[in-house]
Amino acid sequence: MAQHDVVSSVTGVVFEVAAAEGAAVVACDTLVVVESMKMEIPLVAPRTGRVARILVAAGDGVDEGQTVAVVED
Repeated sequence: MAQHDVVSSVTGVVFEVAAAEGAAVVACDTLVVVESMKMEIPLVAPRTGRVARILVAAGDGVDEGQTVAVVED
């Protein structure tokens, strides 16, 4: 199984964790929503698979480029 990191495209605060570990997802499903500069930015599954890990929780600060979730094929 290949693993694919989902990284934050911005520095901000986790507004919502929209997927649970173990959940089946398809490409472009929202996994985590980050709030930055009063905007909500969805971080999506890069491909169809299963959420292997969620590495953040609502309220956590994240940096640009930080891995927030891992999806397995």
